[in-house]
Amino acid sequence: MAQAKYEIRRKCPICGAVFQIRTIDAVYCSKQCSDVAYKRKKDREAKEAKYEELAKEIPDIREYLSVQEAVAVYCVERDTLYREIRKGKIPAVNLGTKQLRLNRADLEQRYPRRKKVRKAAQKPIPKTYNMEPENCYTIGEISEKFRIHDSSVWAHIRKFSIPTRQIGNYVYAPKSEIDTLYKSIKL
Repeated sequence: MAQAKYEIRRKCPICGAVFQIRTIDAVYCSKQCSDVAYKRKKDREAKEAKYEELAKEIPDIREYLSVQEAVAVYCVERDTLYREIRKGKIPAVNLGTKQLRLNRADLEQRYPRRKKVRKAAQKPIPKTYNMEPENCYTIGEISEKFRIHDSSVWAHIRKFSIPTRQIGNYVYAPKSEIDTLYKSIKL
């Protein structure tokens, strides 16, 4: 197998080591770093799910929130809330041991609400093509019509994922896709 004459180096976001990539989409230097990143991602997702469940249980009419509830409802971390309470930037009411309450109106002014969990991206509806020979070009017709070599046509079909159908010795590609692909070429 031929070797590339250049090297691409990246810095691993987990351990900070600089490494030479083996594939173009490599992000982590090793399986261990990849596993650490996966675990962190799953922990974040679990934490967000817990916050969302807690936020659903809090009624909108409640005027004062606990620190844990404030973290669940607003885009702020627990340590940040406690730091700002200590500095006096956020007024708080202490109702006893571990019963610190924060005014919802003060939090509304300072922090945006936490975004809801993103909905899963909907898969696009696949295009349907009429692959009958009368609605398609053969590879030879494409190369003659647009004055492009056969190998270039095949490269474009693969690059742009244009569907093909083979009937006997002829390979057909839909006219609509080919026309839109080569519409900038003047005949």
